[in-house]
Amino acid sequence: MKLISDTVAPRCERRNGLVVEWDVPIAMRDGSVLYCDVYRPETEGRYPVLMSHGPYAKGLSFAEGYPAQWAMLTRHHPEITRGTTTEFANWETADPERWVPFGYVCVRVDSRGSGMSPGYVDPFSAQETQDYYDCIEWAAEQSWSTGKIGLAGVSYYAMNQWQVAGLKPPHLAAICPFEGASDYYRDAVRHGGIMSTFFVRWYPMQVTNAQFGLGSRGRKNPVTGRSIAGNVDLSDDERASNRTDIRADYLAHQLITDQFFQDRIAKLEEIEVPVLSCGNWGGQGLHLRGNVEGFVRAGSDRKWLELHGLEHWTEFYTDYGVRLQKQFFDHFLKGADNGWDRRPPVLLQVRHLDRFVEREEHEWPLARTEWTKFYLNSRDMSLSTTPPAATQEVPFRANDEVLTFRSVPLERETEITGPMMAHLVAASTTTDADLFLTLRVFDPSGKEVLFVGAVDPNAPVSLGWLRASHRKLDPHRCEPYRPVHAHDELQPLEPGEFYDLDVEIWPSSVVVPKGYVIALSIGGRDYDNGLPEPMPQIYGVSQRGCSVYLHDDDRDRPDGTFNGTTTIRTGDAYVMLPVIPAK
Repeated sequence: MKLISDTVAPRCERRNGLVVEWDVPIAMRDGSVLYCDVYRPETEGRYPVLMSHGPYAKGLSFAEGYPAQWAMLTRHHPEITRGTTTEFANWETADPERWVPFGYVCVRVDSRGSGMSPGYVDPFSAQETQDYYDCIEWAAEQSWSTGKIGLAGVSYYAMNQWQVAGLKPPHLAAICPFEGASDYYRDAVRHGGIMSTFFVRWYPMQVTNAQFGLGSRGRKNPVTGRSIAGNVDLSDDERASNRTDIRADYLAHQLITDQFFQDRIAKLEEIEVPVLSCGNWGGQGLHLRGNVEGFVRAGSDRKWLELHGLEHWTEFYTDYGVRLQKQFFDHFLKGADNGWDRRPPVLLQVRHLDRFVEREEHEWPLARTEWTKFYLNSRDMSLSTTPPAATQEVPFRANDEVLTFRSVPLERETEITGPMMAHLVAASTTTDADLFLTLRVFDPSGKEVLFVGAVDPNAPVSLGWLRASHRKLDPHRCEPYRPVHAHDELQPLEPGEFYDLDVEIWPSSVVVPKGYVIALSIGGRDYDNGLPEPMPQIYGVSQRGCSVYLHDDDRDRPDGTFNGTTTIRTGDAYVMLPVIPAK
């Protein structure tokens, strides 16, 4: 196939004990061309392939593109730099020097419109997923490939694994989505129906600054000296016309039934290949729910779930994470009899206040869970396993007040691990209301216990969200411990009238010591941990417990609708927690 005029010449070299092919073209079915880098063993032969496909520029050095994250990662986990020069280290993808010597080929593809690949940028679109399918099938046909393709990577490079696996590429052999959403609507863009502004902030910082057409203005691949973003210079207007307006997309589509979301939600039940789904307990907002739901709903009969803590992407690179992934891929891509198929399906790094304790389980949620209702009592703002004797009401101003209900000090150490939910009865002075729920833990002195989250160093136990007009449930997918909302129609409120609202709180794990207090906070805005400034920032946003997973778009939450007074009626209201008895 003839390549378009703004192509680059592929180049091959031997470097760091690997054969590296730079900027290799891959023809798509519509005649477009994407570019990839191929890292393979020096010994000629056929090898299984680990592939990633996304918009972050395959040629961008991790250390240059994300210096703060790289410095923290390598300082706290020096094992990551052992046995590798890190010259090929790239954001959220596998380091070839840690994989190729073990008999793998690593292929990194710049998705359409990004990095070295010309075209129109439209994240997670049907076109992008189709492209990924074509890349998988291309890799299977190469002379260095066994035809067995595995997918590896973090976040974006995990999310699109769920999508493409649902299309069943014939040569896809296994996937390992590491901390990545599987339901683009519920996990990422509209939490409980409320628009998250994460991707709006992410887009210019991580996608458009690596968009094809930056040419001489783009950063350079430190190994090749080439621009990471194409060999042509396009004007800012030309580049803008070559990408979607992501904020406009989100504002234009409120319901999951819109084709925009239908094109982007993974068909989990169609997935047949082996799955290792790895999520982060601190990943509220993007990096947790999708891994759990993906594991539960994937059609494959060979699937495993692993849940860990620490910062986003950390365990992808540590010896623990690499060892886990290698055992999985060795078994399914190489046929190694290494015991993987005898592993229990669930591996948890159970979170304590000061450590993680590894534990194997046989199902999710855990069969021995004691589903425990803690009832809200507005008389004394308490949480209790005993319902209050009388029904009472307590109001709060949605824009600046938060209600917090607290348990008595726990009489014994208590583990909470699994999905959670709250049943509320609420009214608003307006025709809609956004509810923001936070599960929290306080020590005996009354100080909140905060945890290292995926992208926030001081996060609470868990979060939940619901826009009251999205309260309609999907009865086919709901469980007593985890509501699933239909998001297929808007049901405005009658001001002053009370409604039953079931709120999903994202799953979590924490072992709460004796004498500590469990609390549930309810407000009309994002959680704030109350710590003094200055706080660390990401994308210019102070990390105050939610990091950049905020819900602060003024067009999605206009004054006059979402800044009224919300009233909670207690009596039947409760939060249900998954209490785990000791084995």
